[in-house]
Amino acid sequence: MLFNSSGFALFLLLIFSVYWLVGAERIKFQNFLLLVASYYFYACWDWRFLFLLIISTLINFLAALRVQSCKSGSSAKYWLWVAVLSSVGLLALFKYFNFFSTSFAEALQAVGLQVSPVVLNIVLPVGISFYTFHGLSYIIDVYKKRIEAEKGVVAYALFVSYFPLLVAGPIERATHLLPQLRQKRVFDYHKGVDGLRQILWGLFKKVVISDTCAIYANSVFSNIEGSSGSTLLLGVFFFAVQIYCDFSGYSDIAIGTSRLFGIELLRNFAFPYFSRDIAEFWRRWHISLSSWFRDYLYIPLGGSHGGQFVKIRNTFIIFLVSGFWHGANWTFIVWGLLNAIYIIPSVINGTNRAHLNCIAENSLLPDWREFFSMCLTFFLTLIAWVFFRAATLQEAFNYIAGIFSFTLFSVPDYPASIYNMVTLFLVAFLFVIEWVGRRGRFALAGMDVIKSSLVRYSFYYLLVLLILLYNGPAKQFIYFQF
Repeated sequence: MLFNSSGFALFLLLIFSVYWLVGAERIKFQNFLLLVASYYFYACWDWRFLFLLIISTLINFLAALRVQSCKSGSSAKYWLWVAVLSSVGLLALFKYFNFFSTSFAEALQAVGLQVSPVVLNIVLPVGISFYTFHGLSYIIDVYKKRIEAEKGVVAYALFVSYFPLLVAGPIERATHLLPQLRQKRVFDYHKGVDGLRQILWGLFKKVVISDTCAIYANSVFSNIEGSSGSTLLLGVFFFAVQIYCDFSGYSDIAIGTSRLFGIELLRNFAFPYFSRDIAEFWRRWHISLSSWFRDYLYIPLGGSHGGQFVKIRNTFIIFLVSGFWHGANWTFIVWGLLNAIYIIPSVINGTNRAHLNCIAENSLLPDWREFFSMCLTFFLTLIAWVFFRAATLQEAFNYIAGIFSFTLFSVPDYPASIYNMVTLFLVAFLFVIEWVGRRGRFALAGMDVIKSSLVRYSFYYLLVLLILLYNGPAKQFIYFQF
């Protein structure tokens, strides 16, 4: 069941109505309803993997109770490792076994040993990377005594499988979400309206922008050899817009949907393409994952303490792991490595936290330094996206070589049809709206400052009209494959 489908709209309307009309005064009923809805939502993908989700949930739930009840630190650590190895083991089996098996066989073949890799004919369960990280953060937080183990299996299971965030995040923390599941939720009209605004903007980004940009991006990436450098650059630009609008659009819909139920989720995007350096970009892109790696990997490894070598080593580790988290392919590992190389100079010079404020915070437009820094950061990000999008390393290197050819300065092959011109206009429209709304939680968060209801609702109806015009068969979100 896709967020951008009519089936989800009916599903959401039904759950919302029962949630508030029947269970408004009963927390346990609300939680149970959301859990059943979440399991149904997940089963719509493949009901067989629902059992895997439930098994993973029960392992972490029971292990956390044992960790908390242990009298000695060694016993608590034992149950911690039981949970961690079980969760990581399931993720490794389904997502990484074939990659390691094939890579090992290729390494042996390189030294003259002919072996056939053992390959499992299994499908990657949707959302496994996300709900695995939910469970890992929970068991670690219980072990570190940041939170008490949840004694109600329904509340914990809902924390892991809450349908707005189940298949593509944000990656929630038990310290943030579980307390909300224990408290009475009261319907707030203003939060509900704000949630609908965020859903609307998320649908616009996905249906109108992302799915449209995908057409040109896919065409260019499937015809690398026959494309000029300018066309290749335009192709990866369209992919950059596609993946941002696809993933942040999903996050907007997820966060907005959750607000309808009185539950706040972590922010996942903060206008990353307006960043002035790569460090700022990673504070604004997929925030829940970046902060997860910071808190559960980077800091435990020593963080930025212990000298330059430790800082550089830890930075490379988290970016390589981040790349590997995205997929079992060398392209993702190189993508992570490249981002690490980008960010190392600022880590060494101590300037990685130089831009904590909003760009052009007190003015309409950035100054020339900010503008140049933003353009350079975006260009570096485009080059990195080539590795993220390409199917193989050879394809990625060929693509980048093609960009930096003499044909970079030619006119790109972009048919001047009305449809293509409208697409460029809509992409520009997206960036203008996001720029104007860059100080808010999402682009339309500040619409209330427009006092004219006619202007506000005309804008909303315009977005609805565009979504209906561009709406076709619902297309899957990119991050479902991770």
